[in-house]
Amino acid sequence: MHQKLDSRFHLAALTTGSKTLSVTSLLCAAGSLNAQTATTKPAPESEEITEMPEVVIEATGSVYNPSRLQSAKYTEPLRDIPQTITVIPKAVIEDRGAFSLRDVLKNTPGISMQAGEGGAVSGDNLSIRGFSARSDIYLDGIRDYANYNRDPFNTEQVEITKGPSSSTVGRGSTGGSINTVSKMANLTDSVLTTVSGGSSNLYRGTVDVNQKLSEHTAFRLNTMYHNADTPGRDNVSSERYGIAASLGVGLGTDTRFMLNYQRLEESNIPDYGLPWIPTNGTFSGSGAALAGYGNQPPPGVSFDTFYGIPGVDYEKIQTDHFTAIFEHDFTKNVRLRNATRYSRSHRDSVSTAPRFRDVGGGAGNQYTTVLNRQLQRRQQFTEMFGNQTNLVAEFPTGPIKHALVTGMEFYLEHQQNANAAGIATVGDLYDPTLVLPPSSAPPAATQDFTGATYPGLPAPTEAYLYTCSAYVFDTMKIGKHWEISAGLRYDHMYATVSLPGNVPGYANADDLFSYKAALIYKPVKQGSIYFGYGTSFNPTIDGASGAGLGLTAATSTLDPEHTSTYELGTKWDVLKERLSLTAALFRSEKTNARTTDPTGITTLGGDQVVQGIEFSMTGNITKNWQVFAGYAIMESETKASAVAGAIGQSLSNAPPQTFNLWTTYTLLEKTQFGFGAQYMGPRTSNDSATNARTAPSYWTLDAMVSYKFTEKVSLRLNIYNLADERYIGSVGGGHFVPSPGRSAALTASIKF
Repeated sequence: MHQKLDSRFHLAALTTGSKTLSVTSLLCAAGSLNAQTATTKPAPESEEITEMPEVVIEATGSVYNPSRLQSAKYTEPLRDIPQTITVIPKAVIEDRGAFSLRDVLKNTPGISMQAGEGGAVSGDNLSIRGFSARSDIYLDGIRDYANYNRDPFNTEQVEITKGPSSSTVGRGSTGGSINTVSKMANLTDSVLTTVSGGSSNLYRGTVDVNQKLSEHTAFRLNTMYHNADTPGRDNVSSERYGIAASLGVGLGTDTRFMLNYQRLEESNIPDYGLPWIPTNGTFSGSGAALAGYGNQPPPGVSFDTFYGIPGVDYEKIQTDHFTAIFEHDFTKNVRLRNATRYSRSHRDSVSTAPRFRDVGGGAGNQYTTVLNRQLQRRQQFTEMFGNQTNLVAEFPTGPIKHALVTGMEFYLEHQQNANAAGIATVGDLYDPTLVLPPSSAPPAATQDFTGATYPGLPAPTEAYLYTCSAYVFDTMKIGKHWEISAGLRYDHMYATVSLPGNVPGYANADDLFSYKAALIYKPVKQGSIYFGYGTSFNPTIDGASGAGLGLTAATSTLDPEHTSTYELGTKWDVLKERLSLTAALFRSEKTNARTTDPTGITTLGGDQVVQGIEFSMTGNITKNWQVFAGYAIMESETKASAVAGAIGQSLSNAPPQTFNLWTTYTLLEKTQFGFGAQYMGPRTSNDSATNARTAPSYWTLDAMVSYKFTEKVSLRLNIYNLADERYIGSVGGGHFVPSPGRSAALTASIKF
């Protein structure tokens, strides 16, 4: 049943653009760059922030190449930030016809998707550089912790920061973090309507209205409806609607106030994919032919196959954000920004995970083609109150110019989680329509349900996390060629978990420092070479449960995990600053990773390393030719673990190579052609030497053609997965989820 939730507000004091991504060699023609210096226009001043989203993108030489991040914690343009950062602007999101955050993130290397597994729930589960980033997603700079499927209908740009950055964002961020920037009210009058239809019963519509109410006041409203089946997957579908409102007061003045709200409501059929062939038993009877396929997808089974239970499986999620933002410019060099948010999300779901059933009565597991349909029922409520204050001051001390940021953050996070799991029915690997009671496949299993198909839910487990933080960052410019960037953050965290009934719960407290430092050399204004170091931490409350906040008897006394990263990189803006090129060598090491031995004891005895190189290229090569591309090479290794077989193995969801390309070319000002390619190297489900399941590498290709009838009317056709490649999109321990097959979407855009 649908349950109503409160709302939560977006925030967004959008800043001037964001520029990043690029593919480059570490050696750039500095001579040609110097030749450009005289004709290059100065970059926009950081204080020009009062204009909203459109300005963020149009203030640069290319709509594919934003120059700045939204967060007030970053005072410099992207080319001078000593860290790998990818900013995916609205233009790329629209041209690619991206309808989800997962679609958007295909435009950056080093990210892979995870399937909901065990206690984990579905939603935007992903890894950055081999480390889980499920809780490292932000909305307008404030943590967006809930588990849901994000839609970009109200998105101005998506910012991906690679490498540990706890000094900037707080806990987590081992591999990096993702910040989604909202569309916000601005001092223009505009109306944009899009209508999309396509294969797999796709129907989608959006309306974006911005109205200037007075000289310094404006209101913006975004709405969206989306309904589609998943291409190439039987019975899997998604339906959602969204609404976002933004009221801006004092726009264009020294004192500004924004009030934002966003709601996203979903009604989906969840997808738990196909089972891996297990290796912890023997196969006989109808399954005898499966004996040679251990840790592989089942042979002879179409990737279209759905093992859920139609009419039983469902997923209903409502997510709300309320955000208030206050900004004041004391002078052009001293600026204050405060953001307050309340958000909450409610999930009610029943999903079915396919697993092979032990049909033997003796020792050891004996398998045929009989499958357990493991029913997972969950109700989860998550709410968060957060307040963030930043004060930016730019001033000199003798020959050194400072850009100083000081700030504080306060968070209260609360989660209730009730779930039940068991075997409600059984079926057959080669007959997904077969639905029988567990008693039809003896012997009985301990998880078998008798009677009701839906298991009753127990009383919920309840978790609270309180966080108080203070931080300071400074970018010091020494002459024309040298900069030093440094940051320090302190976090006090207190976590509690209450168990149902009178069972004693758990508590954990941490006081943590994280920091970063970098040296930047700028041979010319348009380029930089840097070496940086940063740290991050992962508290136990944030890693003991795949469903969110959680502590157990085995983890409640553990200290946080700690990670450090070194990065040597270079960034260049070339072709009159229309095109950005970047390259970076990096090494991240988690020196006290949580690891559980075969007896179930969890310690901090693990050691995990990821190192590699990443390139990117974004912007305009010519006036009509745009490109957005990235390539990453990664090498990962488990250097220490409580499980002997894991030592020396690669990390899960850490593909050795990833590549993305999106490029468009405009003919005669009215017709535009686009082409995209993505490569994902092989990924494993875990770091075990004997039980790791490997998803093979794959290529996918996309295409686009659009035609502009007038300045206000255009039509765009997107074709996704041109070759209809059937591949594993999300990797889990017991199952995998195939990615969508070929599909097409035709979108009409009308401006008023």
